[in-house]
Parts: sequence; structure tokens; C-alpha cells
Amino acid sequence: MDRLHGRPLRAGTYALLAVWALFTVFPIYWTVVTSFKSQRIYNQPTPRFLPFVDYEPTLQSWQTIITGGTGYERGTMGNLGALVRTSLTAAIGSAVIALVLGAMAAYGLSRFRYRRWKNNDIAFWIISQRMLPPIALVVPYFILFNRLQMIDNVWTLVLVYTAANLPLVVWLLRDYFADLPIELEEASMVDGTSRYGAFVRIVLPLALPGLVIAFLFAFVFAWNEFLIGLGLTFDHAKTLPVQIAGNVGVRGARYWDIAAQGLVVMVPPLIVAALAGRYIVRGLTLGAVKH
Repeated sequence: MDRLHGRPLRAGTYALLAVWALFTVFPIYWTVVTSFKSQRIYNQPTPRFLPFVDYEPTLQSWQTIITGGTGYERGTMGNLGALVRTSLTAAIGSAVIALVLGAMAAYGLSRFRYRRWKNNDIAFWIISQRMLPPIALVVPYFILFNRLQMIDNVWTLVLVYTAANLPLVVWLLRDYFADLPIELEEASMVDGTSRYGAFVRIVLPLALPGLVIAFLFAFVFAWNEFLIGLGLTFDHAKTLPVQIAGNVGVRGARYWDIAAQGLVVMVPPLIVAALAGRYIVRGLTLGAVKH
């Protein structure tokens, strides 16, 4: 009887999950099919959902974002290769620097006790830097880097994104390092290894899932960042999110081009997440169960 009563519940659960999956996947599907529509097809009053059935797909949008377009579009589309290169440099560069500095800071907070400032106070002060809304920082950053003549420079974005994501990395890795057994480091130091050597040879390999999670968070936040990139770049260091917003002009939004560039923005985080899937699961579940 319990099995008979459990079947409707299981069927209802699967149906609810299927509806939710459709709800979450449909925007991605719509972005994909829109990227293969022409302006004429998109502007028709009746929406077209099925390629080769409702409409004939075209590569016009992809040709436009790759070549930079013609006429009016050429001044607004930018160069896709340069946009991707700038976005990857800013995202990967800032994530690596934030990971290196954040790992050392988090290790210090998890292994040493400070007297003037308590460890929890230091950690709270660090994470409080993420509480400021980005709009409050755009003007000060613009004035600072304008004085340094570093506006519209990709390395400016690397510095700013590093500063923005460093508190998050420290906060994530601090708890991760605290859960690692300190006895392994002590045993290594008894054998003659320095504190730095124990950190590099013992702690970092054990903390690999946490390092991957911290890197992914820093990378995704930097890759998707819009407001700072809009305020500190003009043309040479423009990123993909800024360029997507630039597809909305006086002639209206070019949704077909926005969809194509949106798919390009989605690809790197999806690839990184797929390759590091097992580390993501281990990193997010560490510390969930206390013994």
C-alpha cells in the first residue's frame, strides 16, 4: 500500500521538476533560436519558436558580431575577438591574483591568532568591502584611474576586479582551511619543512576543491561584471557585457545580435563549470556535515 501511495507522489514530483526544468531552460533555448533569426523574422508579429519549421535560420547575426557589421553597425558592434580577449584577460587575471592573495590571507586568518584585531573582526572587515554597491565606487575609481592615465585599460579592470573579488575569496577559503587537519602541517614542519613549505606542499593540494570554487566565483563575477566596465572603459578595453548593452541604440534594440553575443558570454563559465564539476561538488559540500 505504501508503494501504491508513493507512486502518485513520485509522479507529481517528476512533473513539477519537469515544469521547473522547462521554465529554467526555455530562456536559453529562446536565446539560441533568436541568434539564428534575421531582423525581418524577429520583427514579425507572431513569435517563431522552431527553426526550419516556423522560419529559415540564418547566420546573419553571427556574421555581424564576428566581422563587426557594416554601416551603422560597424561603429557599435566592436570586434568579437578583441572583446573576448579583453574579457578573458580581465576575468582570468583578476581571478588568479585574487586567488593567490586570498589563499595566503585566508590561511593566515585560519592558522594564526592576532592580538590587536581579533580574527573574526578582520574577516568581517574584509567581507564588508563587498557590501558597498558598485555604483558608489564608479566615480571614485574613474577619478583615480583618470589621474593615473589608466582609463580604458584592461589592466585597470584586472586591478578593480581583483579588489572586488578578493574579500569573497578570503571568506570562502578561510572556512575551508579551518576544516583541514592542522596535524598534517605540524608533522611536515617537524620533519624540517618551513611554514611556507607546508602551506604549498600540504595545505594547497588538500584545499584544491576549495581553490577551484573560489576561482570560479571570482572568474564568473569578473566575467559578468557590467557597471565598472561601463564606467572605466570606452573602446580599447570594452568587455562583452558592456558591448551587449551597446546593442541598444537610437534605432532600438538589436535582439538578434544581443542573443548571439549573449551565447558567447555564456560559453566560458559553462565550459569551466563542466570541466571542474567534481571539484564544485566537493567544494560546496565540505563542512556541511560536522563530525
